[in-house]
Amino acid sequence: MSFPQQGGPPDQSEVAGFVAAFQRLQQNVEQVVLGKPEVVRLALTALFSGGHVLVEDVPGTGKTTLARAMAASLRGEWRRVQFTPDLLPSDVTGVTIFNQSTKEFEFHPGPVFANIVIADEINRASPKTQSALLEVMEERYVTVDGVRHPVPGPFQVVATQNPVEMDGTYRLPEAQLDRFLMKLSVGYPDERTEIEVLRGGAVRRSPEDLPAVTDTGTVARLAALTHRVYLHDALYRYAVQIANATRAHPDVRLGLSPRGAIALTRAAQAYALAESRGYVLPEDFKALAVAVIGHRLVLTPDAQLRGRTPDEVIGQVLAEVPVPQPGAAAPALGHR
Repeated sequence: MSFPQQGGPPDQSEVAGFVAAFQRLQQNVEQVVLGKPEVVRLALTALFSGGHVLVEDVPGTGKTTLARAMAASLRGEWRRVQFTPDLLPSDVTGVTIFNQSTKEFEFHPGPVFANIVIADEINRASPKTQSALLEVMEERYVTVDGVRHPVPGPFQVVATQNPVEMDGTYRLPEAQLDRFLMKLSVGYPDERTEIEVLRGGAVRRSPEDLPAVTDTGTVARLAALTHRVYLHDALYRYAVQIANATRAHPDVRLGLSPRGAIALTRAAQAYALAESRGYVLPEDFKALAVAVIGHRLVLTPDAQLRGRTPDEVIGQVLAEVPVPQPGAAAPALGHR
C-alpha cells in the first residue's frame, strides 16, 4: 500500500510533538474561555488545518474572547477589524496612495495582513465589504489595483457574527460561508461555569494577559505535518459519499461542495493527530461533520417551513451512509 502523503505518516515522536503543542495552546485558551473545551479544540483543529473559523452566537457568550485568546496565544502578528455598515473594502485590504516625495504609488496594507485576523461581527458590514475577504481567504493574496500582495503565513481569519435574525445584520453569501472551514457556536455556559464567571474567574485574566505559548514557525511546521496523516482509500470514498448524500437529500437545495469535502478530510487529519493518531478513522469525520458541513448546506424553502435544520440533515446522512468496515481500513491502522 503506497502512501499519498509525502514522507509517509508521522512517527510517534512527531505525533507526540504535535499533541504537546496542541495541548499547550488549548490549555492557554481555556484560561479565559471557560467550560468550552470542545469548542476550543475544534477552533485549534481549524488553525492547524489551515482553515478559517466563523463563530456565531448571541451577544455576550464569548465569541470575541475565543478569537482574541487564540490570537494572543500565538507569537505573531494579529489584527482586529470591527465590521460596521460604513466599513469599506479598502479599510480591510489596504489601499494604494501616491507619494508626492517619491512620485510613485505606494501600497499601504490593511489589517488583513496578519497571521490571525479577527473579523468581529462580520455580518454587520455590507456584502460589498464582506466580499473583500473572498480572495484572501482562499488564495492568501490580496489584489489591489491589479497587483497581488501575499499575506503572511500561517494565515487564519477568525470571524464572529450575531445570528442573522438579529437587527442590523446581513446574511453572509454562500460563497463566503464556503470559505470558512468551520462554523462554531460557543453557547451559554453551564451553571457551574457561569457561577465561576460571576465570581470573577474569567475577569481576573483577559485574553491580552495570556502568554504566547507557540510561534508562527511552529504552527506552520505542525500544519504541514497534518498533511502526512494517513487516509485510507475507503475513507476518501466515505467523505465523497457523505457529500453526495447531502446533494441528493430531498430537504437540501445546495449540498456540500467539493471545497467542503476537502475541508472535511483536511480537518479530520488534524483532528486525528490531536487525538494522538497518525491515521484517520470514520469517527473523526463524525466528530467534525456538524462544524464543517452545517453552514455549507442550504435547505429548501419547504424544509425550512417544516423547521428542519442542517444539523438534523447531517445526522440523517451520517446514519444512512455506510461506514467503512474496520477490515477495509486495516492497512492504515498498522502504520502508527
